[in-house]
Amino acid sequence: MTNKSKYFETNKVTWNNKVKVHANSDMYNLEGFKNGSSSLMPYELDALGDVNGKSLLHLQCHFGQDTLSWSRMGAKCTGVDLSDEGIKLAKQLNDELKLDAEFVCCNVLDTSKHVKAEFDIVFTSYGVIGWLPDLKPWGKMIAERLKKGGTFFMAEFHPIVWMFDYLEDKPIMKYGYMQDEVIYEEYEGTYADEESKMISKEYGWNHGLSEVVNALTDAGLHIEYLNEYDESPYDVLPNLKETDSGMFVTKDKLYPLIFTLKAVKI
Repeated sequence: MTNKSKYFETNKVTWNNKVKVHANSDMYNLEGFKNGSSSLMPYELDALGDVNGKSLLHLQCHFGQDTLSWSRMGAKCTGVDLSDEGIKLAKQLNDELKLDAEFVCCNVLDTSKHVKAEFDIVFTSYGVIGWLPDLKPWGKMIAERLKKGGTFFMAEFHPIVWMFDYLEDKPIMKYGYMQDEVIYEEYEGTYADEESKMISKEYGWNHGLSEVVNALTDAGLHIEYLNEYDESPYDVLPNLKETDSGMFVTKDKLYPLIFTLKAVKI
């Protein structure tokens, strides 16, 4: 087994365990979702607008809430994820909610081996690229799966966020913004349930914004915009404060928490 295979296998086990915890968490609010609430956030809703009748590929979809939220809005969706437990739950939810999404279990970098269709939209969001050692094959795969004129959109935590270690109460700057070396963390709990007794064992990689942009432009995509925000829709870092609009910010707003990027296949 190569190092990368070991990294992915370890992450898959952790994500299989996370599915069980997250499905019961307040953050994912599965009952509310089943009763009609959307899991999508303002950034992606504003960016993609009316998706009715469009085909949409959701990369790294976890257990499919966002995929199924787009499906409820009329998109013809396919979700891809590494976790077989995640895909299993996504399929159950799809059947229970009588939607028509499809779900595929595979490493996101291998998507083109398993999904042959081309899509109007490729979408990915929040905590996704840090699981990938190299973004060039990721960008190439996105271009392969987009129709000509199709749109790629991502909302993601800003790379500055990943320079810090959050395992103590006060974040400590520890990792390089452009660090090539793999980062290993082992801790109790998960971002959606810090009280959980599950042990998260995770291998991840830091990617600067230039790496993201170059991976997509090298694959032939035209970047329409790259935006940075000092507020996050998720309360997943220590000591964030909630704003009146329901977003979360650091006390001093010294650095961005989120970026969004929209690109078109030309």
